[in-house]
Amino acid sequence: MPLVTIDVIKDVFTPAQKEELIAKVTDAMLSVEGEALRQVTWVRIMEVEEGDWAIGGKMLAARDVHKLAAGGR
Repeated sequence: MPLVTIDVIKDVFTPAQKEELIAKVTDAMLSVEGEALRQVTWVRIMEVEEGDWAIGGKMLAARDVHKLAAGGR
């Protein structure tokens, strides 16, 4: 029974984007483990509060990720 956990900063992804992440990660797992395990392949998204996530010593907020996604630095 595989369990995949995706950690994200809260308020970065919309519900529709989370649904797409779950579907695509499930499909990726099934491409390795086989379709027979679809019903026991778990994917969960854990949202981390802003200020509880950092990269290179710099705290990240949802707005920082949105800026990066838009091509900003």
